Amino acid sequence: MIITYENDIIAWAKQQVSLLRTGQLSKLDIENIAEEIEDVGRSEQRELASRMAVLLAHLLKWQYQSARQCSSWEKTIKEQRRAVERRLKKTPSLKTSLNDPEWWVDVWFDAKIMAEKETAINFEHFPDECPWVMRQIFSENWLPKN
Repeated sequence: MIITYENDIIAWAKQQVSLLRTGQLSKLDIENIAEEIEDVGRSEQRELASRMAVLLAHLLKWQYQSARQCSSWEKTIKEQRRAVERRLKKTPSLKTSLNDPEWWVDVWFDAKIMAEKETAINFEHFPDECPWVMRQIFSENWLPKN
């Protein structure tokens, strides 16, 4: 059986690595290699967006359900802050996402959906835009007021 991207991506990847390392560049599957490299970038962006949405959802829960505040929420907030900061340190080019208004719209939407599911507070009850500035969101000891 001929190894292709479509029939066995793991075997294909190993084959491509071997071709690269042995200098057999003319045999490389350039189109699929390029696609995989693009996917790595998208994966990193999804990871950042996911962690930010979880962080923001927990900040919303903290603010809108003050009677239910608990240490596990606080731990999740701290954990997500650290994870986002690690991700940004490991991949500094992701910081451009934090300045992208469209990215924020998507992340905020996801955060509101999560908060709605976890609190039973209607999505529309939460602000249309994130009410906190970056300094607050990433401040180690900051939590929103009720």
